[in-house]
Amino acid sequence: MGRGKFKGKPTGQRHFSTPEQMLAGTSTRPRTFKREEAEYEEEKREEESEEESEEDDPDQKRKGTQGIIEIENPNLVKAKNLKARDVDTGKTTELSRREREELEKQRAHERYMRLQEQGKTEQARKDLERLSLIRQQREEAARKREEEKAAKEQKKAESRK
Repeated sequence: MGRGKFKGKPTGQRHFSTPEQMLAGTSTRPRTFKREEAEYEEEKREEESEEESEEDDPDQKRKGTQGIIEIENPNLVKAKNLKARDVDTGKTTELSRREREELEKQRAHERYMRLQEQGKTEQARKDLERLSLIRQQREEAARKREEEKAAKEQKKAESRK
């Protein structure tokens, strides 16, 4: 029977235990799994304890020139662990250049917007001039409409007489 492009693993299909099988204890899962896992964890702990004991030994033989030359890497930044009581809360942290520029940019924008609202900037003056011109045009158009409406009504009144 053809299975198409994607074929299963050569080990065959997966078999899942049903809840009934698990309750009955007839699951096909090997019972040694937990035992093997516990042994693996124990081996891991032993290896970790061996590594710790190796690191604690200062008299241990070092490889190559490590024992002869003490080298401090200037590029290596060691994290300084500060305790809560040692932290100076009064000290202000200095901002980076980018942060400083960002703050300056925000302040300048706020200042500009304040002046804009007061109408003191060039752009605000132009906007106000445009606005007043548009208001005048609308008033004139409304006046013309009123006059035309009045003229039409007058014409209708004359034609009725």
